[in-house]
Amino acid sequence: MKKYVIIVAGGSGLRMGAEIPKQFLELKGLPVLMHTVKKFYEAFPDIVLKLVLPEDQKKYWLALCKQYSFTISHDIVHGGATRFQSVKSGLESISSTNGLVAIHDGVRPFVSKEIILKSFSTAEEFGNATVTVPLKDSIRMIEGEENCSVERTAYRVVQTPQTFRLDLIKKAFETQELSVFTDDASVFEHAGNKIILIDGSYENIKITTPEDMVLGEALLNREIK
Repeated sequence: MKKYVIIVAGGSGLRMGAEIPKQFLELKGLPVLMHTVKKFYEAFPDIVLKLVLPEDQKKYWLALCKQYSFTISHDIVHGGATRFQSVKSGLESISSTNGLVAIHDGVRPFVSKEIILKSFSTAEEFGNATVTVPLKDSIRMIEGEENCSVERTAYRVVQTPQTFRLDLIKKAFETQELSVFTDDASVFEHAGNKIILIDGSYENIKITTPEDMVLGEALLNREIK
């Protein structure tokens, strides 16, 4: 089946304390977003890459591509005010309803080839695949002024990619945006579909804070070795 990936990169540098959006920060000689794009290209060289960016960041991204001689072919799609709107724009940029599409955070550059391959193969078999990892820490549920412990083995931490059969996820995104849509799987579930979970990795981090950049640097050093 034809494969697509929508890489959503609409973040700012607020929590990072940076002057530029976090997806453009340099990590080991290359902007974070370029590391992410490379991972999907290396997994599937013929994959159709859709990069969703805020309209006012397009010029800056193109300048970075020139600066770093980044030549992996990709389409730029203008994002919306929310993740839901950005993903919907990405889906609308794909004219076909046949194939599989992964939706991935632009600031998750350490997704492994194995996870990408597993995500697509599972989605091809079952219609969807959402990457998750078990909780490491104890958690507590807060209700008003009270709180109580909960069984952590009953919960999973959700990552990306989240991969779907293209016709099914397009149909799911025809709905109105709701506050409960925290990720793409929640939109898919709202349409009446069963979510299929696959194992992710604790190394598949989302770069959000300066500490994540330090960890990312260490992960890349290990990859190089």
